[in-house]
Amino acid sequence: MIVSWNWLKDYVPLKDAPADVVQRLMMAGLNLESTEQLGTDVIIDLEVTSNRPDCLGHIGIAREASVLYGLPLSIPEPTVAATDFSSERITDDLRNYTSVEIQAPDLCPRYVARVIRGAKIKPSPSQMAVRLATIGQNVINNIVDITNYVMMECGQPLHAFDFQKLAGRKIIVRRARAGETLEAIDHKTYTLDGQMCVIADAERPVALAGVMGGASSEVTESTTDILIEAAQFAPLSVRQTARKLKLHSPSSYRFERGTDPEMVDWASRRCCELILKHAGGELVEGVIDVGPPRPERTPIVLRLAQLERILGIEIPAETVRKILSALGCREQAHDAKALTTVPPSWRRDLAREIDLVEEVARIHGYDQIPEDVSVPMTASHRTDDDRLLAKVRHLMTAAGFDEAMTASVVPERWSAAFSPWTSAEPLVTSTPMLEGADRLRRSLIPSLLDVRRINQSLSNPVIELFETARIYLPQAGGLPREQWTLAAVSGQEFLVVKGAVEALLAALHVAEPLALAEYPDPLLTPGLGCRLLLGDQLLGFLGELSPAAHKTFSLRGPTTIVELDLGVLAQRARLATHYKPQSPYPTIARDINLIVAESVRWADIAATVRATAGQDLERLECLDAAYRDPEKDGPGTKRLLFSFTLRPQDRTLTGTEADAVRDAVVAACSERHGSRLLA
Repeated sequence: MIVSWNWLKDYVPLKDAPADVVQRLMMAGLNLESTEQLGTDVIIDLEVTSNRPDCLGHIGIAREASVLYGLPLSIPEPTVAATDFSSERITDDLRNYTSVEIQAPDLCPRYVARVIRGAKIKPSPSQMAVRLATIGQNVINNIVDITNYVMMECGQPLHAFDFQKLAGRKIIVRRARAGETLEAIDHKTYTLDGQMCVIADAERPVALAGVMGGASSEVTESTTDILIEAAQFAPLSVRQTARKLKLHSPSSYRFERGTDPEMVDWASRRCCELILKHAGGELVEGVIDVGPPRPERTPIVLRLAQLERILGIEIPAETVRKILSALGCREQAHDAKALTTVPPSWRRDLAREIDLVEEVARIHGYDQIPEDVSVPMTASHRTDDDRLLAKVRHLMTAAGFDEAMTASVVPERWSAAFSPWTSAEPLVTSTPMLEGADRLRRSLIPSLLDVRRINQSLSNPVIELFETARIYLPQAGGLPREQWTLAAVSGQEFLVVKGAVEALLAALHVAEPLALAEYPDPLLTPGLGCRLLLGDQLLGFLGELSPAAHKTFSLRGPTTIVELDLGVLAQRARLATHYKPQSPYPTIARDINLIVAESVRWADIAATVRATAGQDLERLECLDAAYRDPEKDGPGTKRLLFSFTLRPQDRTLTGTEADAVRDAVVAACSERHGSRLLA
């Protein structure tokens, strides 16, 4: 929000230097972007947060300054009495002169219209033109400049229509019809859809509600009769329209954040007052104000004891009442323990007791709270989901992965490339968040593969990535199921990534063994794609990318992917800290080299070794990749070399006992897998 210092002083009699006032405003939550001396004026650029749309006008900033300095606030009260502009007196009531119909009350809850006849289009008065130019507004003509002036004064956007160009002399607020077009005042033509709100006359759209007016009804030098629009529009509708059409304006900026419902009629009257003053003409008697009655704000109870409990300092009750009253809150009741107040219409962000506590602290001054003040603290407790997520992140980082964050919407081709959890069509957003990305993701893998591609294009040597986020699985007749998911992409081979999954299960103390089942998918290499199971429940998917997938995502080198359902892990994880004393006795290791059939998997051999070696087994490791020598070992065979380490908790293991365990392992592998010991 760019503020003119000279303009600001019209509403509040500031005596301090601009720098001092800016400092106070900063301490109260309006961050400073810059200040600039421009002639006799000072231009102040303030950052207004999205919860404070009331500060998107000079009156809003003046209101803040008046509260901080305890100065009176002067808001002009417009007077708009109908006057003669010729020898012929206009006696028609406005409702017989024009009409307003709201066909989409969810998109436009209120519309105020007034008509002025006989205005003269000419340059704006010098003071108005200078003020608008000072804050970066284009100066066009007196009518358009007045609507912009009032918007920058109070934060309520307005629009002026050439009344003679409105077919049927009527205003209809409705949804656009599919395929309708509108040439806006920027003289570009936009194609509309049924989700957009338009202002139409009897034949066609003449403005995009809350965004921009249309060229067909804009005010020109030949305009004499003017219809002044002041309205409320649904913030979400304006935001979606502006994003979809890539058409943003000072009006849409304010409507997207919400305007003050009580300022609509004031802005209309103020605009008419200035037009009559600087453009002449006559106001047609009456006003059209369409929309349901505004609901009363819900009262908020502020317990005075909460101030000291939260802020750590005692603020006198009278000071609290004075601050809230200055902020525009209307007090309903008070006693020694609490006060009940109704927040003003322009402060939509005030809805809870804690909001009032923050306001009192902000105005009283954060600098009034000593650094060493004692504030009672309550020990926080992390949820099980938070604890699980912390363990997952710790394990994945320890395994060499870097955490990534990607968007929730993806292009259609990414969504179709990999969707192992569901075959249902993805949900499509009405307004793409990113260009070409309008599908809610059903898997994290495509997004991570694109991140890997970007890193490869930048020649990053190590690209090991993981992400924990929600995916959206459509369900018939309702909202999608949001699945909490862990996904990772790696340049390591299949077994290395499988080992990371097993390490994760071990860190979470998951009791069920991990089982693998084949999962054919075009994204994965045949024979190297599998489903991961815990008991009879699906945990996730693991596999190496196929050559076609590498081409689809423009990847170089081998890539392995894994995606897990964190909800399944949360059901089975034991998050309590487990302590196992370290054995003080030495270890004994034995190596075994087995000849097995080609179809025997290392996972099966490992399971047999663990079951046979028993509780004294401390470590099991496959020492080398499978070696094949058909001439010596026979066709269709391979060698598996592995080592296991034994360490009892209560004694020193003898060599004879270790040899006995080794022999039992060899015998068990021979019996279950048909293996034989390499001589």
